[in-house]
Amino acid sequence: MHGFHSMVKLFCVRSVRDTQCGFKLFTRAAARACFVNLHVSGWAFDVELLYIAEKLGITISEIPVTWTEIDGSKIVPVLSWLQMGKDLVLIWLRYTAGIWTIDSKRK
Repeated sequence: MHGFHSMVKLFCVRSVRDTQCGFKLFTRAAARACFVNLHVSGWAFDVELLYIAEKLGITISEIPVTWTEIDGSKIVPVLSWLQMGKDLVLIWLRYTAGIWTIDSKRK
């Protein structure tokens, strides 16, 4: 996952160390502003969600939580990593090219 985190920092989210771990907690206004702009529905959806929050100037804080790993993860190691990497590049490319836009007024 170190490679994935490096790609996230390079292409999408710079203010969060680990986009895949922990809880995402939003105010009602922030949730409305972010979720209506969301396009990705796969494993990398939270990267796009944090990307949108950064672009909208929403304050993001990381707060440590105690995590207990439970067997039965739905991630298929190589296949899921490839899909998440592809999603990262597509998030960056589509926003950079203007194919996807962030509408701060949508609710």
